Formats: sequence, structure tokens, C-alpha cells
Amino acid sequence: MTPPPTDPLTPERILEATEDVLRRYGPAKATVVDVARALGVSHGSVYRHFRTKAALREAVTGRWLTRTEQELTEILHASAQTSPAKLRQWLETLFEAKRHKAGGDPELFATYEVLVGESSIVEAHIRELVGQLREIIEEGVQEGEFAVDDPAAAAQAVFDATARFHDPAYAAEWRKPAIVAEFTAVSDLLLRGLRA
Repeated sequence: MTPPPTDPLTPERILEATEDVLRRYGPAKATVVDVARALGVSHGSVYRHFRTKAALREAVTGRWLTRTEQELTEILHASAQTSPAKLRQWLETLFEAKRHKAGGDPELFATYEVLVGESSIVEAHIRELVGQLREIIEEGVQEGEFAVDDPAAAAQAVFDATARFHDPAYAAEWRKPAIVAEFTAVSDLLLRGLRA
């Protein structure tokens, strides 16, 4: 929800308003003027914080990706779980986060889809996710749970093998009734392979 116009104009407030505008109009039709209007300020005021419409959209996407990364980081640092359980929960959480965003916030997810091919922020997000997977796999190797010679290569392989469950290109499939069973089958296969 956009705060009342009496609050000082901050990047955070602009991002909240931008999310609202993107939800209302979608990424193709939303403009900086729409954001400014929602905030009760001039579009020049928005441009003082974000130099371009692309920079503003990238910041909104970055904000969304950061939320997902933070949720996954909590799993990464959960010491009470075994590495296989942690990896399964991490994959489930990533799938559910993307699936929820695609179904529950389709306009914002459409913005993410637009930026996938043109944004360094998405590349950084993917590097972060693969890095988290590497940490879980390294931990599993140290615990004797996983038999992997190259945790970095294994992490990339796990990420690539599960792309169907987190890559926006597959979002239409996430509504299929069998998708959860298919996800579980792939996850089970990957975990067995890492233990071999």
C-alpha cells in the first residue's frame, strides 16, 4: 500500500508505489508519470531517485528477488537440518516463491520476465542462488551426506536441472495439477544422485 503523500519521498516509498502501479497497469503501460501521480509528486521528483524508467523497474525487480534470496538464506543457515533436508527445503521454497509470485502477483512477475534478458540484476540473482546451492552441497560433502567431487559444478547442475520449476519461461506449466508431483520426482532424483 502506498503511504500518504505527507511522508517524505524516499526510494522505498517510490518502489512501493511502483509495485502498485505495475500491478494496476502492467509493465508495458506503467509509466513514471503514473508512479508520480500515485505519490502526489511530479515525475521529476521520481527521477531524482531513479534516473530512468528502466532503473526504476530494475529496482522493483531487485527488491522482489532480494526477498526470495533472504528467505532462501534462512534455510541455508538453518543448522538443525541435514544437508539433504536443507537442499530439499531450499528447492521447495524457491519453487513456491516463484510459483506464488507468478500466480498471486502476475503483473509484477511479468516485469521480472521482461527484465530477465536485459538486466544484470537477474544475472546477479542467479549467481547468488547457485552460490547458496554450492554452500549446501559443500556442507553435505563435509558431513558425508553427498558424494560430489566438484560442489560448484554440482550446484550449477542442480540449478539447471530444476529450471522448469523456477525459470519464468516455464511459469505457465506451474498451474498444471501434476506439477508438484513432477517437482518431487526431480528433487528425489537429484538427491539420490548427490548421495551416490
